[in-house]
Amino acid sequence: MKDLKSPPGKPGKPGGLNAEIQSRIGHQLRAMYDDVVRQGVPDRFAELIRKLDVPEPTPQVGNAGDSEDGRE
Repeated sequence: MKDLKSPPGKPGKPGGLNAEIQSRIGHQLRAMYDDVVRQGVPDRFAELIRKLDVPEPTPQVGNAGDSEDGRE
């Protein structure tokens, strides 16, 4: 795998990001992620998750040979 970082002071390939820019982007992304994590899960999502965790009653399935509607 190629290293996309350019040595300090040397220009990289066109469109490449040097180490300083990558570092700044990394710090900003970490700060944004930390902020999102601190916000927690919204109440409506937590309620949906609770509802999904409750098992639904499964319908009773008759034997393959039985017919509940009277047809055979």
